Amino acid sequence: MKKPLSEFEIGESGVILSVDGEKRVRRRLFDMGVTPGAEILLRKKAPLGDPIEIAIRGYELTLRNAEAACILMETGRRK
Repeated sequence: MKKPLSEFEIGESGVILSVDGEKRVRRRLFDMGVTPGAEILLRKKAPLGDPIEIAIRGYELTLRNAEAACILMETGRRK
C-alpha cells in the first residue's frame, strides 16, 4: 500500500518510493539520507502529532509533518 510518511502510525514501517516537494526541502531530505529505497520506522510522534521521529539507516531523525508529507512510502515491504 502506498501512502505518505505523514500518515504513518507509531510502529509502522515501509520503504521510500519517492521524495517530492520544493527543491530546497527535497535536497535537505536527501542530504539526511532520506532517499528512495531506504527503510523507515516511525518511532514517535509529538503529543500534537508534529514533529515525528523516524529510524532510518541506523539513526533517529526528527521531521516536521510538512516534510514527511513529501515522502511517498510503500508499507508491508522489506528491503
